[in-house]
Amino acid sequence: MHTRSQIHSPSRQRQSRNDRDDLSWQTHLPPEWRSQVDPPLELRHYQDYEMEASRVVGYDADDKPCYTAYRFSLLEPRSDDGEEFYTVLAYGESLAAWRLRDERWLIWREIRTEEDCAQARSFYSLAQEMPR
Repeated sequence: MHTRSQIHSPSRQRQSRNDRDDLSWQTHLPPEWRSQVDPPLELRHYQDYEMEASRVVGYDADDKPCYTAYRFSLLEPRSDDGEEFYTVLAYGESLAAWRLRDERWLIWREIRTEEDCAQARSFYSLAQEMPR
């Protein structure tokens, strides 16, 4: 995967409004869990050049990951008549995860496919390790 990296402090992010909304470190973090996570002091942004994909990793004061988020879409060409082609979403996924103070990770994941792109499925889970 070809990526480019940018480092930002959370207070000085310069991204499009859509990226800010989707990758802000508090987006999708339930209010009742906010007191159980440490906010990232530094965010490192990665963007893929060849496909629609981006990732953010947030680091705490000890330079240890405390937040991660990614978003990607797999597109494929389709045709109704074999002559004119258009692009459809084959699969898409968004994820945000926060390290809790007990070292577990709270994970929010949203999955989109062509069949249900109008209604994405999202859910929360807990894990012992940071999702990759």
